[in-house]
Amino acid sequence: MKKGVSFFVTVALMALASSLASAFDPSLLQDTYVAIAEPKNAVFVYGKFCKIPNLIVAKDFFDSRLDKPGNTSNPVGSAVTLINIAQIAGLDTCGISLVHIDYAPYGQKPPHTHPRATEILNVLKGTLLVDFITSNPKNRLISKVLYKGDVVVFPVGLIHFQFNVGHTHAVTLATPSNKNLGVITNSQSNVWIKSRHQTLDKEKHNKGS
Repeated sequence: MKKGVSFFVTVALMALASSLASAFDPSLLQDTYVAIAEPKNAVFVYGKFCKIPNLIVAKDFFDSRLDKPGNTSNPVGSAVTLINIAQIAGLDTCGISLVHIDYAPYGQKPPHTHPRATEILNVLKGTLLVDFITSNPKNRLISKVLYKGDVVVFPVGLIHFQFNVGHTHAVTLATPSNKNLGVITNSQSNVWIKSRHQTLDKEKHNKGS
């Protein structure tokens, strides 16, 4: 009797799993998904109201804010210009966004993580020290000085940091793998920054001696 019940339960679970799998389509169902705040003339898709495809226009896919440098007159000496679904509604479901960062001399992007995105960062101008730390238990520090044209990858969820080690302004362009990457600033960022500055000062001193 128990074997019969167990068999019946197993078959029922397999049937349920099969029905769920066949009902789920991992591929996109249309060419474009343009997020829209007003549900009129829209359908609810992937957590956002989506503009009906025949109503999309060119401005749903463009932004023109990267022609001006960001204001780096702040305590960390950097300015972030984010292009995500809030700026380009056509990024909905595309799985990508854009981050433009300006750095004053010795400016920094304090330690932070992106819980929903891997980030690939390209140095357009200047010289940057970049770090990231691997997860527990080893917590390895991966560190590299980057120059114009260099590229680095920050794996999803790992704490990372950028510091302009040059005497001039620096600029980077990053492409996170999410339309809304999310940012968590590390609570120990001041300790990290102080430690990295001490390390850089020692390196400069050693080179000069």
